Amino acid sequence: MTLTEYLAVQQAKVDEALTCWVPPEHVAPETIHKAMRYSLFAGGKRVRPILCMEAAYTVSDFPEGIESAACSLELIHTYSLIHDDLPALDNDDLRRGRPTCHKVFGDAMAILAGDALLTLAFQVLSQIHRSPEIKIRLIEELSTASGTVGGMIGGQVNDLEGEGKFPTAQLLESIHRAKTGALLRASVRMGAIYANAGEEQLQALSDYGVHLGLAFQIVDDILDVEQPSEALGKTAGKDQAQKKITFPAVYGLERSRVMAEEERLAAHLALRAFDERAERLRELADFVVYRRA
Repeated sequence: MTLTEYLAVQQAKVDEALTCWVPPEHVAPETIHKAMRYSLFAGGKRVRPILCMEAAYTVSDFPEGIESAACSLELIHTYSLIHDDLPALDNDDLRRGRPTCHKVFGDAMAILAGDALLTLAFQVLSQIHRSPEIKIRLIEELSTASGTVGGMIGGQVNDLEGEGKFPTAQLLESIHRAKTGALLRASVRMGAIYANAGEEQLQALSDYGVHLGLAFQIVDDILDVEQPSEALGKTAGKDQAQKKITFPAVYGLERSRVMAEEERLAAHLALRAFDERAERLRELADFVVYRRA
């Protein structure tokens, strides 16, 4: 199976799990469920849940039910996108190739849709078929990666407060290791935890997640400069327009490309103990760095 075929199969598994967990549009109150589903099923690549699932497969042959745990990551990710697009933050009109949630449902309903997806993520983890100890570890992992100290929200705060400041490597790292990297690292760690990985396995996958997360953000910053809105599915050039701290702003485009490749190779190296079991994770690292949108 090619990587493209594999991704399509895994995306379908994630979407099936999400469909089961998110209330249908006809369930009252209908508007909030329509808003949640509008953003959730807008065609995302499902990178985070797929990483979670593949990390579990790398550790165990039969991690039954991993799709539900994995979809909690997509719920968190989509909530963050809905809120990030709001006028008070990035004020964007386009996401995943169509109007953002607040443009369709209004600011108030978009805020509530994000809140609802965030809340649902932890409901999902509380109800999966795993031991209480593993559930607690998964909830801790996701909440920490999404939070204020070294997590996604903390990174978003640094990003917001960094607008217009002189771009430095230190400020850049404080933003992106938390804003993007933390949730990507948590994705593989959650898969490993779900599959009851040993400490050495968990550490190796954590290292992979760190390098992958950095590579992902570097490429994201490059694409914002080089690709049009039609290719990205969101408004291109926003980083520069808002004077955000990005890798091209600090290092330039050519050095940023080199850094992305270095992180890709480091991600591969982190998986050396898994041999062929981690081949899909290596392919996912390649996909992240070589993607064009």
